[in-house]
Amino acid sequence: MSQQGYVAAPPYSQSQPGIGGFSAGFGPPSSSHHYGDPNSYSAPQPVVSKSDVPFGSSAPVGPPPPGTHQIGQTNTQNGPSTAGQQPHRFQGPPPQSSTGLSYSPYSHQTQPAYPNTASTSSTAQLANQLSSMQINSYGPGTTPSSCPSGHPASFQGPQLLPPAQQQVALPPGPWIPPPAVKSLCAQPSLPPMVRQDGIPAPVPPNPNLQQLSGQPPGPGYPQQANYGPQMAGSPLSYPGAFPGGPAQLSGPPQKKLDPDAVPSPIQVIENDKASRGGQTYATNIRGQVPPLVTTDCIIQDQGHASPRFIRCTTYCFPSSSELAKQTRIPLAAVIQPFAVVPPNETPLYIVNHGETGPIRCNRCKAYMCPFMQFIEGGRRYQCGFCSCVNDVPPFFFQHLDHVGQRVDHYERPELSLGSYEYVATLDYCRNSKPPKPPAYIFMIDVSYRNIKSGLVRLICDELKTLLDKLPREDQEESSAIRVGFVTYNKVLHFFNVKSSLARPQMMVVSDVEEVFVPLLDGFLVNFQESRSVVISLLNQIPEVFADTNESETIFAPVIQAGVEALKAAECAGKLFIFHSSLPTAEAPGKLRNRDDKKLLNTDKEKTLFQPQVNAYEALARDCVANGCCVNLFLFPNQYVDVASMGLVTMYTGGTLYKYNNFQLDADSSQFLSDLRRDVEKKTGFDAIMRVRTSTGFRATDFFGAIYMNNTTDVEMAAVDCDKAVTVEFKHDDKLSEDSGALIQCAVLYTSVSGQRRLRIHNIGLNCSSQVADVYKTCETDALINFFAKSAFKAILSQPLKTVRDILVSQTAHMLACYKKNCASPSAVSQLILPDAMKVLPVYINCLLKSCVLMGRPEIPMDERAHQRQLVMSMGVAETQLFFYPQLLPIHSLDLKSDVVPAALRCSEERLSEGGVFLLANGLSLFLWLGVSAPPELIQGLFNVPSFAHINAEATSLPDLDNPFSKKLKAILEHLQGQKPYTMKLVIVKQREQPEMLFRQLLVEDKSIYGGGSYMDFLFCLHKEICQLLS
Repeated sequence: MSQQGYVAAPPYSQSQPGIGGFSAGFGPPSSSHHYGDPNSYSAPQPVVSKSDVPFGSSAPVGPPPPGTHQIGQTNTQNGPSTAGQQPHRFQGPPPQSSTGLSYSPYSHQTQPAYPNTASTSSTAQLANQLSSMQINSYGPGTTPSSCPSGHPASFQGPQLLPPAQQQVALPPGPWIPPPAVKSLCAQPSLPPMVRQDGIPAPVPPNPNLQQLSGQPPGPGYPQQANYGPQMAGSPLSYPGAFPGGPAQLSGPPQKKLDPDAVPSPIQVIENDKASRGGQTYATNIRGQVPPLVTTDCIIQDQGHASPRFIRCTTYCFPSSSELAKQTRIPLAAVIQPFAVVPPNETPLYIVNHGETGPIRCNRCKAYMCPFMQFIEGGRRYQCGFCSCVNDVPPFFFQHLDHVGQRVDHYERPELSLGSYEYVATLDYCRNSKPPKPPAYIFMIDVSYRNIKSGLVRLICDELKTLLDKLPREDQEESSAIRVGFVTYNKVLHFFNVKSSLARPQMMVVSDVEEVFVPLLDGFLVNFQESRSVVISLLNQIPEVFADTNESETIFAPVIQAGVEALKAAECAGKLFIFHSSLPTAEAPGKLRNRDDKKLLNTDKEKTLFQPQVNAYEALARDCVANGCCVNLFLFPNQYVDVASMGLVTMYTGGTLYKYNNFQLDADSSQFLSDLRRDVEKKTGFDAIMRVRTSTGFRATDFFGAIYMNNTTDVEMAAVDCDKAVTVEFKHDDKLSEDSGALIQCAVLYTSVSGQRRLRIHNIGLNCSSQVADVYKTCETDALINFFAKSAFKAILSQPLKTVRDILVSQTAHMLACYKKNCASPSAVSQLILPDAMKVLPVYINCLLKSCVLMGRPEIPMDERAHQRQLVMSMGVAETQLFFYPQLLPIHSLDLKSDVVPAALRCSEERLSEGGVFLLANGLSLFLWLGVSAPPELIQGLFNVPSFAHINAEATSLPDLDNPFSKKLKAILEHLQGQKPYTMKLVIVKQREQPEMLFRQLLVEDKSIYGGGSYMDFLFCLHKEICQLLS
């Protein structure tokens, strides 16, 4: 770490070009701290003295010598304890297994490992700091403990803090610089002995797991990716490891910090479930903080939108822009306008004012809502957003009662509810004509590989039954959606499936430069009317192309054909495209393989996230203008340039599904489940969203699967129940504490039946000139959604290192402001976290370590581009689970009750050899089996006698008639629940190759791809805060 002081990033309101105004200002920060950057070199601090001990001598493996106090030997867990089982230590990298897993298509490159450059004496100092680090949480019913001061290593007891803050005390002392790494490819020039000896363990040893002898890593793995403590002689230091984290401890074993002493996301989730789970949450109070997204409760709309539709980063906005700049807390709302309303809650009411249409404010155009104040006996109303006084239309007039409320207040959804719908008039329709019902066009790649793999036949067989389940309005008997079919390789084949035909007709379009639709009548049909012709076509497609040798494909012309078909039919709709390879045939949108590992961790890395040709941006604009949403199902077995191919999907509000190395028997259930859910889910078509606010602040930036032609209108060719748009607000004046901050989100869309509607969501927030009020009402889950989306948008225009630095800088600023302004006076060495934000550091660290922000050669570029695209449209529940996965101890199942065992923290410390654990993050699902898992449990789940007999290549559990199996199946079903993507089950046996993928999701530990552990990050953050406050 260089010695210069901390310099803040650009000011809060300074929005950098191309970034969408990340609150901290996404320009290059002048901070000298580099989080997770393989290229940053930090000179050792001059105050650290050289040691005589040989550099990097490994910490002895095994139990500590008598007399050493090692915290954490009890393996305390948040959740059921695994008492009675003696777990063992994991070994080094496993032998190669034949299991085909997510990253298999791409060759892994072996990386040189870098030794640490910190001296042993400084490392020992850090160990002492770690051992004396104290963390105290003061919540209701806890009393602070005090310790005697006086000894230099000991540290004075923390002051008593109010209940709403968490105190983490870190002793002062010199900080150890991170490993000096010049570049990813060149070995740093160090003394030879340094390079040989290597560094000690990458993770603090888990006393519960016994060390087993190492084995050579399997091919295709980073040479040094050890899972347990490092062997002597196997040097590894992660690029971007934190200064002075436990990773660099050497010499005799040191006392280490008990992980249970730092704030736990699991504890926060469980506490909220205990206090608010199963209850009714009424939305009748402005600015109240809703239950966490992980808490199951019944929501009753009483004037503000349900948190299912809108969640905010804070429910009390700072009253001035100066205060907002001081706290650096982003002011944002995550809006999921079509979120699923569970059956036990009231669906949205539809208000129909006939030809008059919705009532709106004359000045700001806000829609009638509970924030309008009726005056003059009910003849006029004052707008809550702009204060304009409007006349009440005669048909809408009603008398006021003794408190000035209309007597029909509770009979009108638009006056008493936070969310409702209006039927729109012709003024809200394209060309002032009523819209037609939307259409679905299925477009199948019939190139050689898809025919031979059986994929084309699988799709055709599924569509025969799926088309009966097209979405429809609740009161309608059948769906109004029309369907059409196209197949393609280097040319396009359109099919006429008119009901009067005896059999379908095929028309070939070979001019892919200027695509046209060869038929109008008979291409889009009602499935019920043309059933026999459509079924005949689906039977014929696999046969017609059975002998094809064509392996080249086109892609952009396929989308263009879909847009032209919808344009000709004058309706909005969705394209379902099933595609498997890089489009290399001569045609618009032709792509080349540009997967260049040399660009990683350079300023040009951002180009890998951008489309390689301009054709796709123009195509996306055309799609949005015509209400054409593109859903893409990709089946790659090598690089396909997701950043280019997925662009249209992202801009049009579609979804990109990706199945690497698709195998019919292993992957078809996951793909079919995704396809069924996508075809059936509730969707609004040809949508446009506008967010209005009361005076004093406005919406400035929007993040999501959206397209923006101007600064206010969010355009979505379609918006479904899983898509969320994150909106950032900025002050343009002072806010009044009396009237608060009001937000109205209006989405104009076409329903599945072809009716034009407006969906309105209203929410009121408090305002305060007290910093403490803003921190008290923050919601960490919404904050992490905002930070992820703004960072993932930023990487299109800025180097990844800059983006990571800004995340760390802004987190430090937020927490430093709290410590300075809200916490009771305390020693510099205390890290004090606001109660509502106490687990923000662990989530920010998970975001920093995500594969999108970590450029490593082992991680395929397509995987990173895909995850970036998925996160951009996620709601709060999805990002929460994605960044902090759920780890469940299956061996602790209580077979007599329906209760799912409490989740554990995502760390290797929580695993035990005698256990079976389930790990899910919304995209991946792992069942991890310890080598000593009880035989009766293995028999119950897999119907085999022992661990050795388990087939790790299975992607589902056998259907067995026993309580263990039934309970686990029920849990898997519950986990899948309302998740947008089907998670394919991967069975992971301890010490076998897939364990590597599983371990990437143990997010509290140090990552094998760079980035420190949760504990490391707390130290890093604390140093930043100390610099800011000094």
